[in-house]
Amino acid sequence: MARSFPDIEKAFEASEKDLLGLGLEKEIVDKFISGEALELAHKLEARLVRNNFWVITQDDPDYPSLLREISYPPFVFFGAGRKEVLSEPAVAIVGTRRPSPYGRSMAERLAEDLAGLGLVIVSGLARGIDSLAHEAALRNGLTVSVLGSGLEKIYPPENRGLFKRILAAGAVISEYPPDEPPLAHHFPWRNRLISGLSLATIVVEASAQSGSLITARLALDQNREVMAVPGRAGNELSQGTNGLIKAGAKLIENWQDVVVELPSPVRDAILLKEKADRNRLTATVQDEEERVVMSCLSTEEMRTLDEIVLRSGKSAAEILAILLRLELKGLVLSFPGPAYQRRV
Repeated sequence: MARSFPDIEKAFEASEKDLLGLGLEKEIVDKFISGEALELAHKLEARLVRNNFWVITQDDPDYPSLLREISYPPFVFFGAGRKEVLSEPAVAIVGTRRPSPYGRSMAERLAEDLAGLGLVIVSGLARGIDSLAHEAALRNGLTVSVLGSGLEKIYPPENRGLFKRILAAGAVISEYPPDEPPLAHHFPWRNRLISGLSLATIVVEASAQSGSLITARLALDQNREVMAVPGRAGNELSQGTNGLIKAGAKLIENWQDVVVELPSPVRDAILLKEKADRNRLTATVQDEEERVVMSCLSTEEMRTLDEIVLRSGKSAAEILAILLRLELKGLVLSFPGPAYQRRV
């Protein structure tokens, strides 16, 4: 229809014969002829303006170039937040709605590290890995959420607060009208947009029947990188991810594993930035105590307070004070336990 009526207003002036000739259903044609469609369009426009939502169509210069490459790109989608974020290099992180502590830790670490390197984290605002990825990305950078409902029907409801925070540091999009409810069949279909916006899709914990595997298959169809975090053999939440790895997906343990697989212009820019940041941060280690504690930490894994005490030969009180200084400098990440990990 858009090809037949480049000026969309002309569609509302077309005859019944012309509209039926386009293959439109009689019910839809009747709405155009009666003026009902135009009235609905005006109401939708008012709703978008009232909520500060925006619309992007395929002929819009803001339409993300990666989305143009996929099968069935949306002709139009609705959004809120910072639309320019949609054109930044992005990586999708998806997974189970009921993650283990290991899955939570991996999703958060990957999202925070990759966001800190300038990559936008894309996910679906679902419970579990999706929400964790969005939250972690917001701590260090930008994120984009793709909904399976309209922008006024946030699902799950408990993520309304997260939705509002994303608008300040990213964007939320949906190809459904603002008042569209979260119907079950919307979610598998929206997954093509999650993978379509992204240079790579990372799956963190997924059962053999997980919807995240749909996103992974879509990413493959779109000729994008598919990556998976390995899990413990025999664990239900490892069946999907380990299966992907067996089938050829890239095994991911840290941000470096992700970045080396990205297209060269993006990869090279990130590695140069990371090297400069590492040199800058390392220079902030000013005394021997901090150097000792840094030597007891790893960038690859978390280490507990007891391990650091044992390795350093210092008391727990001394170590905690030093770790706090290093954390404030941005050199160390802290986790429940307590446990700690080097950033660089």
